[in-house]
Amino acid sequence: MACGQADFHSLPLTARGFRWYTSPMDTTLHPVLSIRLFKDEKCFGPGIAQLLERVEEHRSLRAAAQSMEMAYSKAWTMVRRCESELGFRLLNYATGGKGGGGAALTPEARELLTRYRRYCSRLELAAAALFDEEFPAPTQEDPHGL
Repeated sequence: MACGQADFHSLPLTARGFRWYTSPMDTTLHPVLSIRLFKDEKCFGPGIAQLLERVEEHRSLRAAAQSMEMAYSKAWTMVRRCESELGFRLLNYATGGKGGGGAALTPEARELLTRYRRYCSRLELAAAALFDEEFPAPTQEDPHGL
């Protein structure tokens, strides 16, 4: 080691560039949750929830998949796998014709989506509170919140 240089690992974390909170202009640490519901296999999560929301918006599984830059075959597979695990249909389909075809959420799918979103919101609030306990904001005395 050169004269006057400290061993990197003997330096305080801040001197090594480690900070819980980088600067007032930077984004601070925050929790991000991804909630998935399981039976025997994963059967419902953020991907299928977003797909169902898009079906409701576009009235079509194909348009919903396209809006997510997802292959229609993948969207179809996700819906079928989820339906199989849950034991009920998520979508009702109308075949094409003069007005074209389409898809709509079943009442069960709408209820599941509502409960899933509410559950996720409640968990995010709880996670934020726990995060604040474990990773408090920095103070003058403890600029890193440790």
